[in-house]
Amino acid sequence: MFVELMQILADRTVMITVARLNDDAIRVNVIPQRTGETDNAALATPFSITGTPAELDAELSVHLLGYVESHRQLRTSLAEAKSQMDAAAKAAQEEAKRKTAERKKKPEEKGTGEEKATTEPTAETSADAKTEAMPSLFGS
Repeated sequence: MFVELMQILADRTVMITVARLNDDAIRVNVIPQRTGETDNAALATPFSITGTPAELDAELSVHLLGYVESHRQLRTSLAEAKSQMDAAAKAAQEEAKRKTAERKKKPEEKGTGEEKATTEPTAETSADAKTEAMPSLFGS
Protein backbone atom coordinates (compact mmCIF):
# COMPACT_ATOMS: atom_id res chain seq x y z
CA MET A 1 0.00 0.00 0.00
CA PHE A 2 2.73 2.50 0.89
CA VAL A 3 4.77 1.73 -2.23
CA GLU A 4 1.79 2.84 -4.32
CA LEU A 5 1.41 6.04 -2.29
CA MET A 6 5.01 7.16 -2.80
CA GLN A 7 4.18 9.03 -6.05
CA ILE A 8 1.59 11.18 -4.29
CA LEU A 9 3.74 11.58 -1.18
CA ALA A 10 6.51 13.09 -3.29
CA ASP A 11 4.82 16.50 -3.39
CA ARG A 12 1.99 16.50 -0.84
CA THR A 13 0.87 15.14 2.50
CA VAL A 14 -1.64 12.29 2.48
CA MET A 15 -3.98 11.56 5.36
CA ILE A 16 -5.22 7.98 5.79
CA THR A 17 -8.22 7.08 7.92
CA VAL A 18 -9.47 3.61 8.68
CA ALA A 19 -12.89 3.01 10.22
CA ARG A 20 -14.70 -0.13 11.20
CA LEU A 21 -18.24 -0.02 9.78
CA ASN A 22 -19.60 -3.28 11.26
CA ASP A 23 -18.38 -6.74 12.28
CA ASP A 24 -16.90 -7.53 8.88
CA ALA A 25 -16.49 -4.23 6.98
CA ILE A 26 -13.78 -1.59 7.02
CA ARG A 27 -13.60 1.72 5.17
CA VAL A 28 -10.20 3.13 4.18
CA ASN A 29 -9.94 6.78 3.11
CA VAL A 30 -6.84 8.23 1.44
CA ILE A 31 -7.04 12.03 1.43
CA PRO A 32 -4.30 14.04 -0.31
CA GLN A 33 -3.88 17.54 1.11
CA ARG A 34 -3.71 20.67 -1.02
CA THR A 35 -0.20 22.08 -1.33
CA GLY A 36 -1.37 25.70 -1.42
CA GLU A 37 -4.10 28.11 -2.41
CA THR A 38 -3.21 27.84 -6.10
CA ASP A 39 -3.30 24.03 -6.07
CA ASN A 40 -6.25 22.66 -8.03
CA ALA A 41 -8.90 21.18 -5.72
CA ALA A 42 -9.21 18.13 -7.98
CA LEU A 43 -5.74 17.06 -6.83
CA ALA A 44 -7.13 16.75 -3.30
CA THR A 45 -9.96 14.41 -4.26
CA PRO A 46 -10.09 11.63 -1.67
CA PHE A 47 -10.02 7.90 -2.41
CA SER A 48 -12.36 5.73 -0.36
CA ILE A 49 -12.80 1.96 -0.40
CA THR A 50 -14.92 -0.34 1.72
CA GLY A 51 -14.58 -4.11 2.15
CA THR A 52 -13.78 -6.96 4.46
CA PRO A 53 -10.28 -7.14 5.91
CA ALA A 54 -9.49 -10.06 3.56
CA GLU A 55 -10.75 -8.15 0.49
CA LEU A 56 -8.79 -5.06 1.44
CA ASP A 57 -5.62 -7.11 2.02
CA ALA A 58 -6.00 -8.65 -1.44
CA GLU A 59 -7.21 -5.67 -3.50
CA LEU A 60 -6.40 -2.39 -1.80
CA SER A 61 -2.99 -2.04 -3.44
CA VAL A 62 -4.47 -2.64 -6.93
CA HIS A 63 -7.19 -0.01 -6.46
CA LEU A 64 -4.75 2.38 -4.82
CA LEU A 65 -2.35 2.01 -7.74
CA GLY A 66 -5.17 2.99 -10.14
CA TYR A 67 -6.01 6.01 -7.99
CA VAL A 68 -2.39 7.14 -7.85
CA GLU A 69 -2.04 6.76 -11.64
CA SER A 70 -5.21 8.84 -12.20
CA HIS A 71 -3.86 11.45 -9.79
CA ARG A 72 -0.53 11.56 -11.66
CA GLN A 73 -2.28 11.92 -15.05
CA LEU A 74 -4.51 14.70 -13.72
CA ARG A 75 -1.51 16.54 -12.28
CA THR A 76 0.31 16.22 -15.63
CA SER A 77 -2.74 17.38 -17.61
CA LEU A 78 -3.25 20.38 -15.34
CA ALA A 79 0.42 21.34 -15.63
CA GLU A 80 0.26 21.10 -19.44
CA ALA A 81 -2.94 23.15 -19.60
CA LYS A 82 -1.43 25.82 -17.34
CA SER A 83 1.70 25.91 -19.48
CA GLN A 84 -0.36 26.32 -22.67
CA MET A 85 -2.50 29.08 -21.11
CA ASP A 86 0.61 30.91 -19.91
CA ALA A 87 2.15 30.68 -23.39
CA ALA A 88 -1.07 31.95 -24.99
CA ALA A 89 -1.28 34.84 -22.54
CA LYS A 90 2.34 35.77 -23.21
CA ALA A 91 1.75 35.65 -26.98
CA ALA A 92 -1.34 37.87 -26.60
CA GLN A 93 0.62 40.38 -24.53
CA GLU A 94 3.42 40.46 -27.12
CA GLU A 95 0.87 40.98 -29.91
CA ALA A 96 -0.76 43.83 -27.99
CA LYS A 97 2.64 45.46 -27.43
CA ARG A 98 3.49 45.10 -31.12
CA LYS A 99 0.18 46.66 -32.19
CA THR A 100 0.62 49.51 -29.73
CA ALA A 101 4.11 50.15 -31.08
CA GLU A 102 2.77 50.16 -34.66
CA ARG A 103 0.05 52.67 -33.75
CA LYS A 104 2.61 54.96 -32.18
CA LYS A 105 4.82 54.74 -35.28
CA LYS A 106 2.07 55.62 -37.81
CA PRO A 107 1.59 59.27 -36.73
CA GLU A 108 5.36 59.76 -36.69
CA GLU A 109 5.69 58.33 -40.22
CA LYS A 110 3.00 60.69 -41.53
CA GLY A 111 4.86 63.68 -40.12
CA THR A 112 8.17 62.71 -41.81
CA GLY A 113 6.69 62.57 -45.33
CA GLU A 114 6.36 65.45 -47.77
CA GLU A 115 4.76 68.53 -46.34
CA LYS A 116 1.44 69.39 -47.89
CA ALA A 117 1.18 72.80 -49.48
CA THR A 118 -1.02 74.98 -47.38
CA THR A 119 -2.97 77.72 -49.06
CA GLU A 120 -5.42 80.01 -47.45
CA PRO A 121 -8.89 79.40 -48.83
CA THR A 122 -10.50 82.40 -50.37
CA ALA A 123 -14.01 83.46 -49.53
CA GLU A 124 -15.27 82.11 -52.86
CA THR A 125 -13.67 78.66 -52.50
CA SER A 126 -14.81 78.23 -48.92
CA ALA A 127 -18.41 79.18 -49.85
CA ASP A 128 -18.33 76.74 -52.81
CA ALA A 129 -16.98 73.99 -50.55
CA LYS A 130 -19.76 74.56 -48.03
CA THR A 131 -22.49 74.37 -50.67
CA GLU A 132 -20.99 71.25 -52.22
CA ALA A 133 -20.70 69.58 -48.86
CA MET A 134 -24.29 70.29 -47.82
CA PRO A 135 -26.98 68.46 -49.75
CA SER A 136 -29.74 70.58 -51.18
CA LEU A 137 -33.39 69.80 -50.77
CA PHE A 138 -34.13 71.32 -54.17
CA GLY A 139 -31.04 70.14 -56.01
CA SER A 140 -31.19 68.10 -59.18
